[in-house]
Order: sequence, then structure tokens, then C-alpha cells
Amino acid sequence: MVNSKLILVEGLPGSGKSTTAKITNDIVREWNVDTKLYLEGNVEHPADYEGGSFFSKTEFAELLEQFSEVEHILLKHAIERCDGFVLSQYKLKKDLEEIKIPDTFWKQIWNHDIYELPLEKNIELITDKWKRFAEQAMTSDQTFIFECCFIQNPVTIGMIKYGASQEVVMSYVKQLADIIEQLNPILIYVDQYDLSRSFTKAVQERPKEWSTGFMDYYNNQGYGKMHGAQGIEGTIAVLEARKQLETSIFNALDIKKVKIDNSQFDIDFHKNRIMEVFMNFVKM
Repeated sequence: MVNSKLILVEGLPGSGKSTTAKITNDIVREWNVDTKLYLEGNVEHPADYEGGSFFSKTEFAELLEQFSEVEHILLKHAIERCDGFVLSQYKLKKDLEEIKIPDTFWKQIWNHDIYELPLEKNIELITDKWKRFAEQAMTSDQTFIFECCFIQNPVTIGMIKYGASQEVVMSYVKQLADIIEQLNPILIYVDQYDLSRSFTKAVQERPKEWSTGFMDYYNNQGYGKMHGAQGIEGTIAVLEARKQLETSIFNALDIKKVKIDNSQFDIDFHKNRIMEVFMNFVKM
């Protein structure tokens, strides 16, 4: 039996995080553990905001006044958090798809995305949501499996977007680690020996829009902009720096953790390795 209420799967883009999370879910379920898997991009994530927008109380009042024709929908989806209100972009789009609404409305919603906010406010909102999740998870019989929101997201907004120092980003992740300590978490970090090869493989396999957007995000703001990153080579250089930071974070975390090398991209070998990892954790 896996005596953990939370399993975290982390790693760089193209390392095999999604595959690892799915395999982990299958393995743990085989042991008759009730699991709930949340992959990257899940709008219903219980500990993170995927497509969430935040407005201070003043900003929300102004939004209601400016777009009074949809006030009832905004009030329906507004959740009070951290001296303001959070709105789900997914739920708004669903309820507003048949209503003609000005482009200026959506521009405001996108500009207030929680991952576009100043770093300090992002940290406040995200840590608040992790606290709420941890409280809920303690009363649940399920084991939760999360892909990439524990280390990746703080590093991405901290280092990649805002060029924050290693100390600031590590402090952010440490806050999250302290919050989930009661859940006896397990961290699986999917590693790649050749980062350039794994990222190039991801670029070749995924839609061009993904790679274009990814490289723009990594090269043209925060750390990448500060270091003059350009093109795929620049993105890989930023990823190398990110890997160094994530290694420091991994080493500093005082939780059950393991690194798994997935350089071979051999699904059967990878599954067997994950199985061995969990067998070892069960014995601990």
C-alpha cells in the first residue's frame, strides 16, 4: 500500500512527465488505491489555477459596471479569494459562448490571468489554493497524482517570466512543500541525460504553435531576455538553467523523492523502473 495522499511528477518539457503520471496512476490503482490523476492543463485542478483570472475587489466592481449586461454570469462564477475574486475563464467562455460580448471584455480577462499577475500576488493565490487542497485531501480517501504544478509552475513564473532569483523561487516551492507535508508526498522527477535531444524531439512531435509559443515565452521575457536568448538554441540554454535550478530545489526538498532517467524513451523499461521505485517506497 502506498502510504501517501499525494504523488507529484515533475521534469522538463519533453521528458515524459505525462506518460510517467499515467503509468504511476495505473500502478497505484493496481494496488487497489483510489486515485485521482490531474495532468497539466486540467481546468478543474484542485491545487492550481489553469485559466483562472484574479480581480481585486475594486477591479471586480469596475468589471461589473463596465459589462453590466453579463453581471449575473460574472457573479455566478466569482469566487472570493485573497482580497479579491477569481474567475474561471473556461466557465465564463462556456456560459458566454452564445452572448455577443466585446473583445475588450476578454482582453481584461486574459490580462488578469493568475499567471500574468505580479509574482507576489501569484504566490499568495497559489499558496492559498494549495492550503485549501491539503485540508480537503486530508479528509479524502483518494491519493492524488499531479503532473508538473509543484516545481514547474513556480520556476516558470518566477525564473522564466520574471527573472526572479534562485532564493525567491526556492522559497516559493518550499512554502508549497511545507503545506503538503501532512500528505506524506512522493516526488518523482523525470530526468533526461540529453536535454537538447529530448526538447528537439518534443518540438518535432508537437504542433508548431506549441513550439513557437514556448520559445517566445522562454526567450522574450525574464531570464531569457536578460541573457539574450534567441531561437531554439536560446530556449535550450534557458532550459539548461532551469534544470540547474530544479536540481537545486529537488536536492533541498526534505520529502520522499526519486529521480528517474527516461533518456531511452523505452515505455516498458520506464514502467518497470517506476514499479521498482514504488516497491521501495512501500518498504520505507
